[in-house]
Amino acid sequence: SENRTACVLPSSSEFPEGFFTPRERKDGGIVIYFIIILYMILAVSIVCDDYFLPSLEIISECLGLSQDVAGATFMAAGSSAPELVTAFLGVFVTKGDIGVSTILGSAVYNLLGISAACGLFSSVVSRLSCWPLFRDCLAYTISVAAVVAMISDNRIYWYESASLLLIYGCYILVLCFDIKINQYLMKKFSPCCTCFTKAMEENAEQQPLVGWREESGPLIRQQSRTDSGIFQELDYSQLSTSLQGLDEISEDHPSVFTMPEADMKRILWVLSLPIITLLYLTIPDCRRQFWRNWFMVTFLISAAWISAITYILVWMVTIAGETMGIPESVMGLTLLAAGTSVPDTVASVLVAQKGNGDMAMSNIVGSNVFDMLCLGIPWFIKTAFINTSGPIEVNSSGLTYTAISLICAVVFIFMAVHLNGWKIDKKLGAICLVLYSVFTILSILYELGIIGNNPTRVCGN
Repeated sequence: SENRTACVLPSSSEFPEGFFTPRERKDGGIVIYFIIILYMILAVSIVCDDYFLPSLEIISECLGLSQDVAGATFMAAGSSAPELVTAFLGVFVTKGDIGVSTILGSAVYNLLGISAACGLFSSVVSRLSCWPLFRDCLAYTISVAAVVAMISDNRIYWYESASLLLIYGCYILVLCFDIKINQYLMKKFSPCCTCFTKAMEENAEQQPLVGWREESGPLIRQQSRTDSGIFQELDYSQLSTSLQGLDEISEDHPSVFTMPEADMKRILWVLSLPIITLLYLTIPDCRRQFWRNWFMVTFLISAAWISAITYILVWMVTIAGETMGIPESVMGLTLLAAGTSVPDTVASVLVAQKGNGDMAMSNIVGSNVFDMLCLGIPWFIKTAFINTSGPIEVNSSGLTYTAISLICAVVFIFMAVHLNGWKIDKKLGAICLVLYSVFTILSILYELGIIGNNPTRVCGN
């Protein structure tokens, strides 16, 4: 039985067989896999930039959401769609722990790796607000503690999975009254906390949600945190006038088939023409006046495309890692963790480059909170409606180390942002990159049994 608990199934068992034999891959076929990996990353960036984030912009405008609330809800849900699909596969199809391992294993990458990417790849310094980051970090810490408590006995009961959904429901409720809570805390703690004082001073000058095409004028009106909120009193005549104003602000958005002027962008545009054409035929472009009212359809279809592209990406990464002889535990902490989080990385970096720091950070932490919900939904459906006779069996080996790492990463992000003056810049990105590298090395040594007492081997080896 010891061998059974120390044995893990290879990641490739969760995917179809590749289109090359192992011998053909080693003889040069692996180059094709790397080309597909790069092309899938390019495809995700096109979906996010041309369809997903513009639809999020209009949704947020119609609901009156501030940057951070939009990032923690719609943006987190859309970019975390691959994790939701993975969790359902793990519970209903493969009957394994792929959902738990993928979601918990990639969480530290989401916190540190994506924060590093936002700082290093963004050409502008993004200012951050104190309350949104504290709110999301606290919600994620509670979610992690709840998941650890649930699977500590290797069993998931219906009331445990229901409590996970309840926690997320409370998180959404806090977001609904985010503005009132934020204003109360700023008044209460501004005398003793400088970050709240700065937030109050900058409140009246809050940057617009997203300025996607600044050269042709922003697509939406400037909006401050004081006039946003999910359940605010909406004047529908005013909203209608505002939506009509969207059409009048600028001329129709240029076609996706317009060739860029820069040489490098022109080369990428030619290479990506097949995926541009496919997306153009399947997703309504809500940036154009004719499709503007279809923004919700754009959001859903683009999220589905993100899930499909990420599945192919992780499949190719898995086979490439096996071909190169990378150990299973190492691949799960590096290549697979980064692969499943490509949509979050691309979306966060894109909004950080526009100076929307709150939206980027809320997406980073909010995606992890949504990932906990991704575990709760399939668990609850199976235990409450499908298999009511008994609990779900899961393997929680190594979970304590993972949970401690996650909580330490959350505390570090909050403290690092505070000490860095509440801004995302290259300095913060470099620090996050160094810490993520240290965490990855320690995790790999732990998984390989070099430190600690957790030797793991792949079943069949």
